[in-house]
Amino acid sequence: MITNQNKLINEKSPYLLQHAHNPVDWYAWGEEAFQKAKQEKKPIFLSIGYSTCH
Repeated sequence: MITNQNKLINEKSPYLLQHAHNPVDWYAWGEEAFQKAKQEKKPIFLSIGYSTCH
């Protein structure tokens, strides 16, 4: 049973949902991510990808 969830669990994108159970506390692209990075004085780590069926 997978119990780890991050903020991506509420996203609609199939790509983002693939990463909703990663141990990384991912944020979707948006103001919340920018504010947290600014508050903690940390850079943004950007992951780009897509989801497709074969």
